[in-house]
Amino acid sequence: MFKANGYWLNLGFSTMNGYSNCSANHTEIWSRNLVLALGIPQLIINIASVIFNCTAIITRKATKDLHKPISILFCNLAFSDLFTSFSGFWISMLFITKPDDTIFGSKDMLAPYALYTTSILSTIYNLVSIGIERYLAVAESIRTRFRVARSHSIAVVLINWVLAFFLGCLPLMGWNCLHTGKNLSVLYSPFCVDYLIFITTPNVVAAFIVPLFTYLRIIMILRKRKLRMKACGQAIGTYKSAEIQVARTSIFIWLLALVSYAPLFAGVIFDAINHQCPLDLYPSVYIFRNCTAMLITMNCLGNPIIYTLKAKTLGAKLKSLKCLSGKRLQACTIANI
Repeated sequence: MFKANGYWLNLGFSTMNGYSNCSANHTEIWSRNLVLALGIPQLIINIASVIFNCTAIITRKATKDLHKPISILFCNLAFSDLFTSFSGFWISMLFITKPDDTIFGSKDMLAPYALYTTSILSTIYNLVSIGIERYLAVAESIRTRFRVARSHSIAVVLINWVLAFFLGCLPLMGWNCLHTGKNLSVLYSPFCVDYLIFITTPNVVAAFIVPLFTYLRIIMILRKRKLRMKACGQAIGTYKSAEIQVARTSIFIWLLALVSYAPLFAGVIFDAINHQCPLDLYPSVYIFRNCTAMLITMNCLGNPIIYTLKAKTLGAKLKSLKCLSGKRLQACTIANI
């Protein structure tokens, strides 16, 4: 017998996650006060995120600028964050009504977790796509071999969603540990640990590395052009302002992604190396798990602010850079040499 939170639990000798003396036979585990303390803020944050992203979508459609490639990516990012918020709200409701299912897993958790995973993957792919598009938008004035068109953005959006749905719905297609205790995740049951590692490792790394590389390249390009203009004795106010704006925005984007997804990745790594029963991890590890979900939702709140409320200012500055004559820059460079 094991006592947790005032309730006696009957522990047998079955296995969970491949470890002996772990049992799925249990009574009520979660304290009701703790469930409400974690669940209600999650619900509030998810509702706020839904409102913010709906506002971002309406704003994009109202301005009628969806003919621009970057605006299509911005709008699709809002859709991804909207789905993340909806699925997060669904999971929060299940947590409040059936908190023990989030520890021991159930069939009811499979669909919301799959939708949640799909939405997060779509958000990550959109963030990567936006970073690449911004880099191409700045670099194209000196290398005009490739220009991002509206059709390219639509194709990228479709590819992002197809890939996100395929990877996110793998548990619904059979890659889950619903009917077996072996390799079962103790944090995200009924997902399997190997599936979580397969999903999180490449995608979280991409969310950190690709935006960091693209925005650093943008800053470097703006810095070089500013130096060229300065050498020619021309005004560099536009370049200096754009460089500062891009630097501030890119740093905020990268830090937001780091704060949002690094704890999730750390939780998956812990899940993979963990050798304890779920009951031994209660409550600290499960509180951490719920906090990671709130951080991801905070990312969904931050994205509309970065990419919609401030995107016009950043986009106007980048557009002004593209309007500069390529021949003028080339002549300036030759004169420098």
